[in-house]
Amino acid sequence: MKFLENKIPPPLVALVIAAGMWWLSTFTANIALTSTIKMSSVIGFIFVGAFFALAGAVSFRLAKTTVNPLKPDTASSLVTSGIYQFTRNPMYVGFVAFLFAWTCYLGSAWGIVLIGLYIAFIQRFQIMPEERALIKIFKDKFTDYKAQVRPWL
Repeated sequence: MKFLENKIPPPLVALVIAAGMWWLSTFTANIALTSTIKMSSVIGFIFVGAFFALAGAVSFRLAKTTVNPLKPDTASSLVTSGIYQFTRNPMYVGFVAFLFAWTCYLGSAWGIVLIGLYIAFIQRFQIMPEERALIKIFKDKFTDYKAQVRPWL
């Protein structure tokens, strides 16, 4: 299934997963949460998602390298500062947080299964090819960075 590598933009994958979460929530039992807990969770996850996604994008912009996840071979800089000291994939962490916000809003525990599907898809078809490209471009520098910083959290 190599044909899927770096072909579908991660935000589009997240939207498809979000639609699947909504669909699942229409016919599965929902978790009854008070509106305060529900909205606090939703707002909290949105805040965390926005922080990670924006911090990752800003770090890329400051380094003047591509933010396009479909063309990792055009990277001009290896970004290891800022949020990239804590996770190699902050923008994907951000999308996962947004999906958690959505599943909290829907009140559907089954949404967590689809979040796992998002993580598996992104790991296999986005992160693995990106990392192969980065090893080609940055060689030992990326290998050393990869050994020090986790891919997610």
